[in-house]
Amino acid sequence: MAFTCATGKHRRPSRIKRTTARAAGVAALTTTGVIGTLSAPALAADTAVEQTGLMPVVTVGHSVADRVDAQAAAQKEAAQLKAAEEAARKKAAAEAKKAREEAEQARAAKARAVRAAERKRLNAFVAPISGSYISTGYKSGGSLWSSGSHTGVDFHAASGTTVHAVGSGTVVQTGWGGAYGNQIVIKMSDGTYTQYGHLSSIGVSVGQQVTPGQQIGLSGATGNTTGPHLHFEARTTPEYGSDIDPVAYLRQHGVNV
Repeated sequence: MAFTCATGKHRRPSRIKRTTARAAGVAALTTTGVIGTLSAPALAADTAVEQTGLMPVVTVGHSVADRVDAQAAAQKEAAQLKAAEEAARKKAAAEAKKAREEAEQARAAKARAVRAAERKRLNAFVAPISGSYISTGYKSGGSLWSSGSHTGVDFHAASGTTVHAVGSGTVVQTGWGGAYGNQIVIKMSDGTYTQYGHLSSIGVSVGQQVTPGQQIGLSGATGNTTGPHLHFEARTTPEYGSDIDPVAYLRQHGVNV
């Protein structure tokens, strides 16, 4: 009588399959909490191989979790670093903008100050001879003047002394002026006129713009005079006979004479 060996479903599972199954089963029991109900002898029945088969599963799980945590921590640190860099960039940009604005404001303030100083300078008046004094006053009488009185004032000055424009204006007359000798007449920025006579030298021309304190000529003794000095007049027109008090005129414009 012949016998054949049984194959298929009645074969005993291999060692690897049983170990894997037990590891999965223990993991499942652990998850559901059922393992807590097992008695110590039941656990002791597992072989060392089967227990060893469970450890890689748990170890692998911890390794993956550690990598996830590390990756999350790295991403968080990167995000914090990026946020810090962005905050630093914004702060630097804000500080740079503030610095530019302050510099622009400083430049604008400086420009305004320069313009204000220039306006003040151009509107200022000075004496026609620096450090001098009036030797002959306005309306002084005598035979020296054809009109019978002095139409201006005389400033003491040696020949060749610098003569200044008393304020801003435009030269309207230069050259020989008869009894005045070499003269200059300037239309001032306020619409009045000033005249400078007996000059030894003329340093400006008709149409030229002059500023306060600018040298326009040198004092002398040309024309009808007894000696070198500067004859100075203030007028309402450029012509002789429209004179006004030159001392009051200068003082009105802040010149102490």
